[in-house]
Amino acid sequence: MAEMGKYCKAYLLGEFRAFAQWNANIQNARKEKSDPTDQGGASPRLLTDDSILYLQEDFVVTDGIYKDENIIFDNVTPEWIAFCRQTLQFEIPDYAAKE
Repeated sequence: MAEMGKYCKAYLLGEFRAFAQWNANIQNARKEKSDPTDQGGASPRLLTDDSILYLQEDFVVTDGIYKDENIIFDNVTPEWIAFCRQTLQFEIPDYAAKE
């Protein structure tokens, strides 16, 4: 079962791509069918700079609100955390930071 985190925030993929070490796992994008009548399997959706992705409280980026599904970026380094806090202005609200 998918795990919901305490907090995540939506950003455009183009904003994440501003990080110099950005290396997306695009094959982990949500699956979707291009033709609903197609009986074949779904394939990962096409991600563009305008695609919405979610920055989770643990600084992992997902293609959806669940923190353990469709992980697009998980190379969490001090540089990545600094980028998220300074450039993206990502801040976990007090209500979500409390245990």
